[in-house]
Amino acid sequence: MAAAVGSLVSYGSDSDSENESETGTSPQKVDPDAVAHLQPLKSGTVTTLALLNSAPEVAVKEDVETGVHLDPALKEVSYNPIYETMFAPEFGPENPFRSQQMAAPRNMLSGYAEPAHVNDFMFEQQRRTFSTFGYALDPSVDTSQVSSNSYIGAIEEAEKNKGLTVFEAGPKKTEKRKKVKGGEASDIDTFLGPWAKYQDEKDVAKPSEDEQKELDEITAKRQKRGKNEEEAPAEEKTILHIKDAYDYQGRSYLHIPQDVGVNLRSADIPDKCYLPKKQLHVWTGHTKGVSAIRLFPVSGHLLLSCSMDCKIKLWEVYNDRRCVRTFIGHSKAVRDVCFNNTGTQFLSAAYDRYLKLWDSETGQCIARFTNRKVPYCVKFNPDEEKQNLFVAGMSDKKIVQWDIRSGEVVQEYDRHLGAVNTITFVDENRRFVSTSDDKSLRVWEWDIPVDFKYIAEPSMHSMPAVTLSPNGKWLACQSMDNQILIFGAQNRFRLNKKKIFKGHMVAGYACQVDFSPDMSYVVSGDADGKLNIWDWKTTKLYHRIKAHDKVCISALWHPHETSKVITCGWDGQIKLWD
Repeated sequence: MAAAVGSLVSYGSDSDSENESETGTSPQKVDPDAVAHLQPLKSGTVTTLALLNSAPEVAVKEDVETGVHLDPALKEVSYNPIYETMFAPEFGPENPFRSQQMAAPRNMLSGYAEPAHVNDFMFEQQRRTFSTFGYALDPSVDTSQVSSNSYIGAIEEAEKNKGLTVFEAGPKKTEKRKKVKGGEASDIDTFLGPWAKYQDEKDVAKPSEDEQKELDEITAKRQKRGKNEEEAPAEEKTILHIKDAYDYQGRSYLHIPQDVGVNLRSADIPDKCYLPKKQLHVWTGHTKGVSAIRLFPVSGHLLLSCSMDCKIKLWEVYNDRRCVRTFIGHSKAVRDVCFNNTGTQFLSAAYDRYLKLWDSETGQCIARFTNRKVPYCVKFNPDEEKQNLFVAGMSDKKIVQWDIRSGEVVQEYDRHLGAVNTITFVDENRRFVSTSDDKSLRVWEWDIPVDFKYIAEPSMHSMPAVTLSPNGKWLACQSMDNQILIFGAQNRFRLNKKKIFKGHMVAGYACQVDFSPDMSYVVSGDADGKLNIWDWKTTKLYHRIKAHDKVCISALWHPHETSKVITCGWDGQIKLWD
């Protein structure tokens, strides 16, 4: 190995000497570093060669720019590229279809917009002027020296209008605009404007003969209508539909039956309630939609219904389920009915503006009450000592309290800003809650005409149906935004945000809500005629039954039955479900 290296060195020196003799040039000194790697290294007795690095030296990117393309979408560069690299054209063939307009720089969809400081009002004025008249001031021209060249768009129109803006020129007067009979108000000499009086009161225009005749007819109709309203209320009568009003023991149909398999006399409630599945019975007799249904107090063995056919009917809930009696005495649709605590009497409220007190057993009309306004709801005071008093929510925003004994108004609760829809007694009948078209809920102390609690939120809707839960702790309110809201009925009357029942469509209808006796379920009708049943704990919609062809306006869960629900609708039918 050493001999080979020596021969290589000598070969190099021999070749150099030959070259020198041929060329005649003086011998060059060999750089020892250049041949250092050819010299053997001696370390003891072993001779080794020096390591040879044959890799070429490569220029680093930072030292020499190699012309590598720089991606224009790149956000961060790890070295310092030269100017030519940064601003080099993008790679790829030139687009043959690229026009000058496309090549122009753009900072918006429609092209390039130069920044300009324009007042908002001025900009809106010019924009509207351009959309109305077709011309606008050129923003790039000095507005202090306005000429025909200062406008863009319809320059002829601008010259014609003398450059008036849309606010200065006023609205366009078209021929289609209906002309005022007798000419424009400004044509009258004595008319000085809408807020000024006439100069001469004698010159006030009078209606012509034809106009005077029309006015006379209208006033005559109004007077006639007023007289009709002041006429006596409709005549009251009653029809008994069963053969005998009394049984062999002299008991009327108000007597609570004891052979129906349920103890109706006690106030006990079922331990566990179940979902109703099938239809048991249909009560038919009303010729128009049913407005409301009420069960007989405590027992629930009778059902009272009022309808838009101006009639009130009393039905049996057990045994043959017959229509017992019909009460006729209203000239317009009956809106609401309410039993007293014993069920011997009930009140009816109708659109003929009358509230009437009826005897449940004989069908006789005991008394009539009116204040010339439409009553929307009526409630007896449930307190045993105040059964002679009742309250009614009226269309004139008032809650009016009457005394049956004297027939006079004894109190008025006048704080609502819209027609009163519901009245519900709470807190052992010491207070009552009212809802109204003004989208508020107010709580009143009995006989004190100032609400001590007022609940109204911007997000709240009108709540035209309210029901108190069997345990007296909660108020279920049917809200017009298609949900049932639950308010606490003790002390705070706070909205329970965890209990909101959704999934039905009730907007525009006062669908009555009810609870199952054991507080397991919440039931309500809806605008599609369906009966909806929710679970009280989870607020999930458990069951839905197609109950009526039209709106299902009310649903009542029988207080002594585990799964019996009564519904009524605007199809004129009342149905029993089990």
